[in-house]
Amino acid sequence: MSDETQRAPDGASVATPAVLDSAHIGDIKGAFGTIGQHEVGRTGLRGRVLAMLAVLGPGIIVMVGDNDAGGVATYSQAGQKYGTSLLWVLVLLVPVLIVNQEMVIRLGAVTGVGHGKLIFERFGKFWGAFSVIDLFILNFLTIVTEFIGVDLALGYFGVSKYISVPLAALLLIAVTASGSFRRWERFMFVFVAANLLVIPLAFLSHPSATTIAHHTVVPGIAGGTNSTSILLIIAIVGTTVAPWQLFFQQSNIIDKRITTRWINYERLDTVLGSVITVAGAGLLVVICAAAFGGTSLAGHFTDAGGVAAGLRSHVGGAAGSMYAIVLLNASLIGAGAVTLATSYAVGDTFGIRHSLHRGLRDAKGFYASFAGVVALAAGIVLIPQAPLGVITTAVQALAGVLLPSASVFLLVLCNDREVLGPWVNRAWLNALAVLILGVLLMLSGILMATTLFPSINVTQLTIELAIVLAVGLVGFAIAAVASRRRTGPVAPSGPQPPRESWTMPQIALLNRPKLARPVKLAMWVLRAYLVVAVVLLVVKAVQLSG
Repeated sequence: MSDETQRAPDGASVATPAVLDSAHIGDIKGAFGTIGQHEVGRTGLRGRVLAMLAVLGPGIIVMVGDNDAGGVATYSQAGQKYGTSLLWVLVLLVPVLIVNQEMVIRLGAVTGVGHGKLIFERFGKFWGAFSVIDLFILNFLTIVTEFIGVDLALGYFGVSKYISVPLAALLLIAVTASGSFRRWERFMFVFVAANLLVIPLAFLSHPSATTIAHHTVVPGIAGGTNSTSILLIIAIVGTTVAPWQLFFQQSNIIDKRITTRWINYERLDTVLGSVITVAGAGLLVVICAAAFGGTSLAGHFTDAGGVAAGLRSHVGGAAGSMYAIVLLNASLIGAGAVTLATSYAVGDTFGIRHSLHRGLRDAKGFYASFAGVVALAAGIVLIPQAPLGVITTAVQALAGVLLPSASVFLLVLCNDREVLGPWVNRAWLNALAVLILGVLLMLSGILMATTLFPSINVTQLTIELAIVLAVGLVGFAIAAVASRRRTGPVAPSGPQPPRESWTMPQIALLNRPKLARPVKLAMWVLRAYLVVAVVLLVVKAVQLSG
């Protein structure tokens, strides 16, 4: 079954997703080009390059936006404490990012419905409310940390936070509320370009190419495996793969009007973004490893502001200034992307207009939610003696709690034939996604345990959870195969149109999903884990703030 399709001038059918906002239908108006609504494809090298330039955006922006203030601090800490020995961890994250976000691409292009809305409709009000409320809380806390990054970055140049933070907030609101998707995307690409400052900064630090190459492909940890190193690896994973990315890219693809006709270009956009992001993260590790190795600052990370000051002392004033600009840029693009993900989710949840194609008068609630979140987050940073350290800790812990649940929803949705029809996951992709989900769940458990119980033996806990994970994956595979043999493969009813023109019907017309027994069991286990983890996290936050 397919949603109604439109006809191009040559008579070919063009898929039209079941969008919830009429502004999500029309020409693709990207930062670097336009694609007509009724175009069905482009031929020749020049045509394809121009199409790629027009589509380019959501994948790169979501990935570079994830190298935010927290990311800059985490990668810098890794380099300052462990040299380049953890570069291999970043390499392993490239396929994780691509697999997760490729599923998001299909959901956005095929359905025309945001991630939060799909969870509400397919899993019910409990899971919908749980996922969206937790997203709002996590995103808000993350945005607070972005403004902490703004304070540290401009504080390096002697600018008071009472000037820097309000100006940054006003800039973000002005950029987003311009009423033009193309104008917003061009602003985002300015931030993406500024991220390239890490390249000359790396040359200034004079790293060893041989050492970099070795640690990129050979796993190892300087000083050996211990609780501190394991926690830092988890922090690297947590800051690189975040729940807000799923919500942002799916909605941004819809807002940009990317349909299944252009889905391969968006996949390439996401691959490029993944590589650029991991390369940028790796360069930050390399910069701090080369600059601080063998100095009194080696292994003594304080915060990103301390790194900028250290670079000024050991490499030069230009290096310190470049790092501070990189931190400022990361904070701005991170705050812009995470806040927009929140506003998109607000639009999906409450059924209000939510498109960057609309002006202020036409989407008051959408832009009001953006401005309100930015203003409130910036205001907290300006409060004297605000518990910013507790907020930073809570962001890491809550992200660890929510990432597995977000990944579970994503995986189940990408196997829902009512939603994706012929675009559902292949078997090999499901196997890879389940493996990634299992590892993320294990890391989430370690992060939560260490946040709540700092004295726990992390190395022993990691070994035990790895064994549990291996047993659980084998058991899940056996149960899934047995369930499939009992029920047989699910075949779509009635004649099916070509894959290229298939889009999800109106979401209200879909039958509720029938989950297999292993999936239901996993959902109940996840529910129990989330309830216990959130309760313990609240208790810990109260203790820290007391």
